Amino acid sequence: MSAERTNTCLVIGAGMSGLLAANKLQEAGWAVTILDKGRGVGGRMATRRFDGASFDHGAQFFTARSDEFKGMVADWQEAGAAREWSRGFADAEGNPNEDGHPRYRGAEGMTSVPKHLARGLDVRTGEKVVRVDEDGGTWRLETESGTQATAGALIVTAPVPQALEIVGSGEYELPGPALEQLEGVSYDPCLALMALLDGPSGVPEPGGVQIKGEPLDWIGDNGLKGISRAPAVTIHAGPQWSREHYEDDEAEITAALLGFAGEFVGSNVVSTQLARWRYSWVSEPHPEPFLLAQSDPALVFCGDSFAQPKVEGASLSGLAAAGALLGEG
Repeated sequence: MSAERTNTCLVIGAGMSGLLAANKLQEAGWAVTILDKGRGVGGRMATRRFDGASFDHGAQFFTARSDEFKGMVADWQEAGAAREWSRGFADAEGNPNEDGHPRYRGAEGMTSVPKHLARGLDVRTGEKVVRVDEDGGTWRLETESGTQATAGALIVTAPVPQALEIVGSGEYELPGPALEQLEGVSYDPCLALMALLDGPSGVPEPGGVQIKGEPLDWIGDNGLKGISRAPAVTIHAGPQWSREHYEDDEAEITAALLGFAGEFVGSNVVSTQLARWRYSWVSEPHPEPFLLAQSDPALVFCGDSFAQPKVEGASLSGLAAAGALLGEG
């Protein structure tokens, strides 16, 4: 590797994987730039605010099973970025269902954690990568705004179908074995409805109904959760219903989900917004924490579809991807 590209990395995606990979590389002395097409950081660690209310509309909470991730969560709590929310939620009938395992949330919404991780990093939001090329051992990226960036290593954390589209946007061709492995990864969508209410919801303490079924997967009260001053519920459709109705009219989806939620809504609906998460649940993951598609120049794929799903899986995947570039393991 030539001197001008030694220890330089571009990261596509400012979700948990990308932010933690960038932090680890930067701490090791690398120069890292993160590019993300969104307006802010976090990916599905998403909080939206409208009409005086706040809604977590992507990931609703996270758990910590491994010692490594438990240590990270403790650090986030100490920094004021995360808090324990509960030890379980109500079931589909509204009955308490605690199991003793802590569920955590962002202090002011799920975006609090990625915002904390982004401090001190070179994160460029609103930069959609539209072309990727490999030129003489250097990665060259171009964004929709015309921004160009180069580095000696590239980490791609976008959902795999989007990642393949991005990496294949220029003249670079992904090696066949890597392409074959990545094409085996699949996802289910999620339709997420946010509804502002004129009074309390019917969601019981501590603010979540975990259904894990069809047509609904989850109903959350963001006020009881502690992130919204106004009564505000988030309703997640199940993966099958979301797939069948993904392209339906927003008004039809809204009416259906409010109907399914029934008494858990509890009050009159003042306003709503709908989020369509095309790549929400990982239905077929890659078996390893990351995929090193090639070593020179290094190209690494990682995210919540590698080894473990959800927030913990995404976090550990990003750290493992950075570790691969650092020669760990």
